[in-house]
Amino acid sequence: MASDIAVPTSPPELGGRDATLGRAARRSPALGYALSLLLVAAATVVAFVVDHIVATPNLSLVFVLPVIVAALSFGWGPALVSALVGVAVFDFFFVEPRMTFVVASPTDLWALALLLVVAAIASTVGAQSRGRALAARRAAEQAEALHAVAHGIIESQPHAALIKTAAEALGRIFDAPAVVLAEQDGKLAPAASSGDADLSAADQEAAQWALANDKPTRAETYPFDQADFDFWPVQIPANRRLVLGVKLTDRADGRPDVPDRHVELVAAYLAAAASGPGPRKRA
Repeated sequence: MASDIAVPTSPPELGGRDATLGRAARRSPALGYALSLLLVAAATVVAFVVDHIVATPNLSLVFVLPVIVAALSFGWGPALVSALVGVAVFDFFFVEPRMTFVVASPTDLWALALLLVVAAIASTVGAQSRGRALAARRAAEQAEALHAVAHGIIESQPHAALIKTAAEALGRIFDAPAVVLAEQDGKLAPAASSGDADLSAADQEAAQWALANDKPTRAETYPFDQADFDFWPVQIPANRRLVLGVKLTDRADGRPDVPDRHVELVAAYLAAAASGPGPRKRA
């Protein structure tokens, strides 16, 4: 039963895969723009090499390649920058009169316009394709995280281990620090965390309010405008209840539209495990 939950005196060491720990290894937006400019530079080198072989209008197609690669790799913003810089470089170095931005020939003017249109279309299509791929990957990661919690229940993991799995699952689902707090003598204490889940006094107050009123709280919203974590109580009819917390305020992708859906699934798993038949082992 839920009263068997063992609350450690300090948060346990986390193992396994933790998405929040991998955020630092991800490419920053600035790096994406920088690499996009390097792709344009590489395309410029290629254009100089084939300048005397390929006609000027056809040479513009060389600068479409970095736009497509940037769109698929870094998104729409870097792709658009590479498209604009590519057009400017093509005009300056390869359109007569060279070493100026003046366009003397209507044919070259059409080549520039065509390059800009093709690059814009390629960047939009590539960015949309990348967005769909990232969304599918994110959904797969979220499903895998929820599966880990369900698998822990099936394997009858000890409560402390299951709580740890739940904290790691929340961290992976939202790519944000997460914490599971357990009630002990009417007060909450961290039982497991994922990522840099440091709770402030305002967070502790919000979590205690969520426990006392059996309602979720939202960070940076009155009366918890100083809190960084959102909290959800777990519906366990016992004297050692749980509260789930996720720090959604500093996510690179912004606050998710409906975070409750995934959190409530994790909470339902924990509630089902606590009310399951037979005594469960202590960690």
